[in-house]
Amino acid sequence: MEIIIQPTGLEASRIGARIIAKRIREKPDTVLGLATGSTPLLLYRELIRMHCEDGLDFRRVRTFNLDEYVGLPPGHAMSYHRFMREHLFDHINIPKKNIRIPNGLAKDIPAFCEKYEQEISRAGGIDIQVLGIGTDGHIGFNEPTSSLQSRTRIKTLDDPTREDNARFFKSIADVPHHCITMGIGTILESRTCLLFAFGKGKAAAVRDSIEGPMSGICPASALQWHRNAKFILDNAAATKLKKKPYYLRVFAGKPAWQRL
Repeated sequence: MEIIIQPTGLEASRIGARIIAKRIREKPDTVLGLATGSTPLLLYRELIRMHCEDGLDFRRVRTFNLDEYVGLPPGHAMSYHRFMREHLFDHINIPKKNIRIPNGLAKDIPAFCEKYEQEISRAGGIDIQVLGIGTDGHIGFNEPTSSLQSRTRIKTLDDPTREDNARFFKSIADVPHHCITMGIGTILESRTCLLFAFGKGKAAAVRDSIEGPMSGICPASALQWHRNAKFILDNAAATKLKKKPYYLRVFAGKPAWQRL
């Protein structure tokens, strides 16, 4: 596990974008796992800039989104289908046929989830998984006490998650109670995981994920078991880390061939 701490979320997001861009240039048919919410917005803006100004080519890239609300059609203002179009897909040259987002209107949700797992497998697995983190430590919509071996499935959203997401809806009453989400086991099979966290509100969850015990009560702590997980943080999100000076020293002292 690598801890990367930058002064601001913008600087942190630029490092994440460079990691992704390097992978796409080395492997044009890279498979990306993508997240939604406010945290990855700066990352997506930087990837769009790289596409427009530097020629970063997404024509062969394939994507799988982490999650979607059950019951929201793709055109709904708060659906993750619409979020991804507005904040990334409409601004890069990725073909629509290469995009996969869970179907919140699936009539047979277990069958859909099994198919989603099969599609990830047929694509060769996810090369880079982008993650945010909830204030309770959830990744994707894997709420506290989720199985660390879980696969894509339906989940009931916990009250703190619905309260956090209510800012995107007219009221908390409009926030769905269920979602489809990749499981923690699915996430852990990605070759690289990039978890972004910004702001003091995420500091406790970041601390518990990195320096606490690995436990289902803090789903992101499962990344301690991952072979190539990177926590990419701003200073505020890193304030509760006991080993923060060490993490800063490790990053600053990287040999030239490891620098990002």
